[in-house]
Amino acid sequence: MSGDETPMVKTQRLTRRFGTQMAVDELTIAIQSGETFGLLGPNGAGKTTTLKMLTTLLRPTSGTAHVAGFDIVRQAADVRRVIGYVPQLISADGTLTGYENLLIFAKLYDIPRAQREQRVRDSLAFMDLTEAADKMVREYSGGMIRRLEIAQAVLHAPRVLFLDEPTVGLDPVARHVVWRHIEQLRVTQRITILLTTHYMEEAEALCQRLAFMHLGKIAALGTPDELKSSLGTDGATLDDVFAHYTGTQLDTGATYRETFRTRRTANRLG
Repeated sequence: MSGDETPMVKTQRLTRRFGTQMAVDELTIAIQSGETFGLLGPNGAGKTTTLKMLTTLLRPTSGTAHVAGFDIVRQAADVRRVIGYVPQLISADGTLTGYENLLIFAKLYDIPRAQREQRVRDSLAFMDLTEAADKMVREYSGGMIRRLEIAQAVLHAPRVLFLDEPTVGLDPVARHVVWRHIEQLRVTQRITILLTTHYMEEAEALCQRLAFMHLGKIAALGTPDELKSSLGTDGATLDDVFAHYTGTQLDTGATYRETFRTRRTANRLG
């Protein structure tokens, strides 16, 4: 990537407080076009709050951020037009078919009527869901639901895709299938991707660069190899990096609330 390339996502001292609690503390990052960038860290580190600010769902307390050149506060409507967002909890409607879910999103995104059918069919095909298009989503496997939700999020050809724990609750086989499709989006459609994850294997497989967050701040940033090398230990892993820079061992269930949400998602996906 050239040094003068305008970042697709750029934050400058982005901050969010909830009363006296500092959730995100002067976050400054730059994500380049066509890059998959991972935010990692323990529960409560500020990852999801960061995504909510960048997707205009939460107003920052201070600082600035731009997505595809648009200010997340002053140009929020423009930001929403150029992004896709897949939250951790299930967003697809189980009482509708996969095709019907996508058709609703096509209407919400104001895709011209003449283009909707083809756009929906193309998205289903890209996510290997053509044969399941007319099945109720409640009959889908967990991996199929996640692929459908990603198809919903990219139906309008966004420039940036935000994924919050995209494979939580999935078995290893389904997780790898979702990884393959995420990578295809980056390579074939040049979509810039920002994801949060607790899976170090996922981060290493998908992300060109990673930022480890701790107590709302960036504790370390670099490529997976750079981060492992920074420990100065032969055979260091990203789990070691996590423990070193956050001061904690990896634990995806630090609180009752987080554990409840994760298990509820896993149960619905299962």
